[in-house]
Amino acid sequence: ISGLKSHDCHILLQRILPVGIRGSLNEEVCEVLAEVGNFFQRLCCRKLKKSELEKMRDDICLILCKLEKIYPPAFFDIMVHLSIHLPNEALIGGPVQFRWMFPIER
Repeated sequence: ISGLKSHDCHILLQRILPVGIRGSLNEEVCEVLAEVGNFFQRLCCRKLKKSELEKMRDDICLILCKLEKIYPPAFFDIMVHLSIHLPNEALIGGPVQFRWMFPIER
């Protein structure tokens, strides 16, 4: 899979990947990748609640800890680390639809 735009990767991570990997990977890996997709799906909702974002802030730390148990350290670059800051950014800036690059990218 190459030449994907950010919207394509977004749909792939949130919707297709969790369903596509079931049964083909270890159950632990499938669960963590589904949690990552669910995290981004909740983050990209049209309406966000402050209590939900605060819970997501804690959830992403646990998800990344689970990923660290599975994948080697070379997997973790700055982009993976930045997911920790996304709930705080959503608290400050509001829903992501108003700040996204999709319209500019197309």
